[in-house]
Amino acid sequence: MVERVKTGIPGMDEILYGGIPKRNIVLLAGGPGTGKTIFGQQYLWNGLQMGEPGIYVALEEHPVQVRINMRQFGWDVRKYEQEGLFAIVDAFTGGIGEAAKRERYVVRDPTDVGLFIDTLKEAIRDTGAVRGVIDSVSTLYLTKPAVARSIVMMLKRVLSGMGVTTILVSQVSVTERGFGGPGVEHAADGIIRLDLDEIGGELKRSLIVWKMRGTKHSMRRHPFEITDKGIIVYHNKVLKITRGGISEVTLGEE
Repeated sequence: MVERVKTGIPGMDEILYGGIPKRNIVLLAGGPGTGKTIFGQQYLWNGLQMGEPGIYVALEEHPVQVRINMRQFGWDVRKYEQEGLFAIVDAFTGGIGEAAKRERYVVRDPTDVGLFIDTLKEAIRDTGAVRGVIDSVSTLYLTKPAVARSIVMMLKRVLSGMGVTTILVSQVSVTERGFGGPGVEHAADGIIRLDLDEIGGELKRSLIVWKMRGTKHSMRRHPFEITDKGIIVYHNKVLKITRGGISEVTLGEE
């Protein structure tokens, strides 16, 4: 039997036939506003509710803002941080500013990959993390696309080796249909793509699992919503995008 980590996101585990295979490194790709960060934070919060420690690596946002954003969904992680079950790795501030001085795990120079990895390992060891989110991995290699694959492979060796099932958030432009570069796509065990399509004057959110090593998964495009409690995936519905517009089909009624 494949050991799995349940995302806990309504509808998502059904699409993955029970969850993400343990130790997998999953690329969560999408354009701006698609819900990547919320997905990652919800995955970590649900883990904490199941007694599974986690780490969140903040590369694009101040850790203080991360906590505020999570609290808006009712996910208050401060208690878990105090208990040593959750950590935010600050790879954003470089330790500059008063608030940053109060952070426990700070990457002084986010462009120094060795330093970044060392801080990551420390946070994982201290918390006993089995779930991780890096938001966003694109920040690590945007200036040096040639090293994208080697950075992701290095992260994979460390995270998977330490038993962490990880989501790597990957930024893509709205029009780009890829996942964040060929090097990254091939290094990842799984790829989930989130989309926000404007057709016929209406925005529709949907996701599709492009690959997931170690498990079968739905091959369909499923609609999802972002609510005040987080993401809900409609695993029993399929979003069909045609020239005539968008249609939602409930499975079994096709």
